[in-house]
Amino acid sequence: MRLLRPDPPEFRLLALVAGLVLVVTVLVEVFEALVLPRQVTRRYRFSRLYYRFGWRVWRNAAHVFRAPHREQTALSVFGPLSLLGLFALWAAGLVLGFGLMHHGVAPRAAGFWEAVYLSGTTFTTLGYGDVTPTTALDRMLAVVEAAMGFGYFAIVIGYLPVLYQAFGRRENLIALLDARAGSPPAAGRMLLRTPPGADGGTLTDFLAGAERWAAEVLEAHLSFPVLSYYRSQHDNQSWLAALTCVLDTCALLLTVVEGVDRVQARLTFAMARHTAVDLGLVLRQRPETPAEDRLPEARLTELLAALSKAGVKVRNDAAARTRLAELRALYEPIVVGMARYYLLTVPVVWPADNKPDNWQTSAWMRRADPLHALGLPADDHFE
Repeated sequence: MRLLRPDPPEFRLLALVAGLVLVVTVLVEVFEALVLPRQVTRRYRFSRLYYRFGWRVWRNAAHVFRAPHREQTALSVFGPLSLLGLFALWAAGLVLGFGLMHHGVAPRAAGFWEAVYLSGTTFTTLGYGDVTPTTALDRMLAVVEAAMGFGYFAIVIGYLPVLYQAFGRRENLIALLDARAGSPPAAGRMLLRTPPGADGGTLTDFLAGAERWAAEVLEAHLSFPVLSYYRSQHDNQSWLAALTCVLDTCALLLTVVEGVDRVQARLTFAMARHTAVDLGLVLRQRPETPAEDRLPEARLTELLAALSKAGVKVRNDAAARTRLAELRALYEPIVVGMARYYLLTVPVVWPADNKPDNWQTSAWMRRADPLHALGLPADDHFE
């Protein structure tokens, strides 16, 4: 039988202090990430470094898939998987920290790893009984650890439903944009499919809903930063594309298109831009100029002509066009910078192609025709 050889007092004190520091550090991280309902501005945090480094490695590894849909599938796994990995790392840090503290207050014959084993069975409340605390201080520490382990798992279990509820609310407007603005969503399609002033305020009501949605996205992504890595159900949809479409629509309505409540358009634009700016600041990503103009002058002229033909009152003067360019400059560089980081696509304002929307296709049919069977217009504006 191996005899107990107590470690020097200095080593035991070092193990106790190191374990205490590790436990406190992890608990602060858990509190800030799962409990505190506001953005933490502290630059050096484990979870921040974990996601920055992990996402960089993951997105580079996803490039090995040559097929775009396989790459998107691989990228969609990162959000949920990284969250589970973070929970596991936090738990491992707490077990190791308490193991150091157990070893510091009561060294064991089997050495440090027996203390870690005791910590693991105590933290997970297994309590096999083969290794037990040996001193009064050790027993007190075990009680504290068991209570903390119970609380940790309760917080984690309660966190996941709240996170997925926020994800579901975020995806609601993205799904609504499918029929209204296409896949991916485009502001030009939005205005042609729901012309301003033609239907008693449908577009105005949608802008009011988009304002609330932008506020929820801002709050959810600040409270749950991992949510920004969660991707939508379809590869041609994303929360960033939806946010950009809302901003484009408001910019057009405030400058070159008339017939809608401009007060609501201004409120929605302000909220959506606030969301883009704050999330860009959280990422610390520099704004980037788009590689190509998302609405060249020629396409803007064609869009205004199509809107005018659809009965929408437009302004096609130099002052309105200049104002539109100024509004676009307030958000385009920000969303382009975020798109580069998340490997998402920023849609153009009015695409030239007529690809079917997601709702028009399925695994059994390439296109849902005829549209008039659903009471929907079968014209170019809806294709």
